[in-house]
Amino acid sequence: MYRTKIKELIDWKLNKNKKPLILLGARQVGKTWLLHSFGKAEYKQMLYINFEDDGAPKDIFQSDFDIDRIITLLNAYSSLRISAENTLLIFDEIQTAPRGITALKYFYEKAPQYHVIAAGSLLGISIHPEDSFPVGKVEFLTLYPLNFTEFLLAMNENGLVELMEKREWELLNTFKSKLINYLRYYFFVGGMPEIVLRFSENKDWNEVRKIQREILKSYENDFSKHEA
Repeated sequence: MYRTKIKELIDWKLNKNKKPLILLGARQVGKTWLLHSFGKAEYKQMLYINFEDDGAPKDIFQSDFDIDRIITLLNAYSSLRISAENTLLIFDEIQTAPRGITALKYFYEKAPQYHVIAAGSLLGISIHPEDSFPVGKVEFLTLYPLNFTEFLLAMNENGLVELMEKREWELLNTFKSKLINYLRYYFFVGGMPEIVLRFSENKDWNEVRKIQREILKSYENDFSKHEA
């Protein structure tokens, strides 16, 4: 499944003045999948930590923000040999690691050579009371559900997308009925990656509705974890 945000991630990587990146987005819009795809395609190795997982080093930023110490601990945790130029560091659900977001400031100020991306849900990026947000020390990128172009690509309609990108309106008019049908599908299915993937495989409307309900339920459960 192709996501257009991959281009912006590549631009971020190539920027000599890059800052740590925070990838925002609602749950289940594909943040983790996108970061893994980006890391595998663009780096020799990546270190991925989901701070919600059991055994994740949630307290790694608690004692201080010494980057050498943090990298040493990450080496031990991952059994990798982290190289600043060739390793992508991914801190998923960073809001669950005390002082994790604050630590991004020190990566920028003390060790800008490291490629660091933090991810969190739009609801979940709630700062711990002891944290200070690194204003001006990070960049932001927001991932949304699949747009219509990405939906068409997931349906293997690369030709239609190419005509749209080239603004070949007269040729597209030939496929007017087909495009209208796909637009109707998109309105019903939506852009959540899991639902689009399942629909592309079997066109099962009942399964689409079932997964939609499951996602809505997971959102309700997520709301309950955060104070009003």
